[in-house]
Amino acid sequence: MKKLSVLIFALSIMVFTSCNSVDGNKTETSSNEIKAGVVNQINAESFKTLVYNYQKNPNTWVFEGNQPCIIDFYADWCRPCKMVAPIMEELATRYKGKVTFYKMNIDQEKELAHTFNIQSIPAILYIPVKGQPQMSSGLFSKDSYIQQIQSLLLQTQASNK
Repeated sequence: MKKLSVLIFALSIMVFTSCNSVDGNKTETSSNEIKAGVVNQINAESFKTLVYNYQKNPNTWVFEGNQPCIIDFYADWCRPCKMVAPIMEELATRYKGKVTFYKMNIDQEKELAHTFNIQSIPAILYIPVKGQPQMSSGLFSKDSYIQQIQSLLLQTQASNK
């Protein structure tokens, strides 16, 4: 009987420890840990903190970031979205420190997709520090994305490739 009690106690400690470990990992991979030079996966909550709190300011665009950003709205099942992803990764590296790159899964963030009236994907939202964001839908060449970044976000000529 004593061995059974010790075994149950040991199992309880193992279960408790493993549960704490899982929670610890969630905290370490917080969506607010944004890295430069990569495309960062965000959700609606981090969007409200990092980009635009549409619940707090439903009628006025108030950008929460400190440098221009791009949001790639995508879905896992979308073939064109899969073709855009490596282009965005390459551009994130190219514009490291100048433009922040995010991606958001519209199947997981339906409210936000509805808020931005996203009806076709891939949809790329270009957000300057000052001014209004602009959306483009569809698959474009890398050069087209560069041109949009230069003109909409960095306010320079596309010839600076």
